[in-house]
Amino acid sequence: MRERKSAKLNIQQQQQQQHQNGHLSPFKLAKLLDPDASWDKDQLGDVLHWIRQGLALLCGLLWGAIPLVGGVWFLLFLVLSSGIIYAYYALVLKVDEEEFGGHWALLQEGVFASISLFLLAWILVYSLAHF
Repeated sequence: MRERKSAKLNIQQQQQQQHQNGHLSPFKLAKLLDPDASWDKDQLGDVLHWIRQGLALLCGLLWGAIPLVGGVWFLLFLVLSSGIIYAYYALVLKVDEEEFGGHWALLQEGVFASISLFLLAWILVYSLAHF
């Protein structure tokens, strides 16, 4: 356990040195699934936002192509989207939500933009495919 913490500390020190030298390390995709990775509020917010946008586009295209109509499917999207975001930050990343403003702050990250994208995709695909 100590080796793991010391390795993590060494990596953080190297990143700080790179940042001080003006060289920022590129974002690594492996960090997205690493529960030991350190996150700042902006990085985690961006990741949650884009996960939600991708899910909104996927659900909107799927809902429109099937064709599904009604408010139940809209509510299902909201529940599905919030559930996936919660599972990602609580179960996969295992972040302390209080460091980032609590559950509500993390769950509302990108929600209004994703609702807009979801409705746009759903309405366009439904209208173009079924009329």
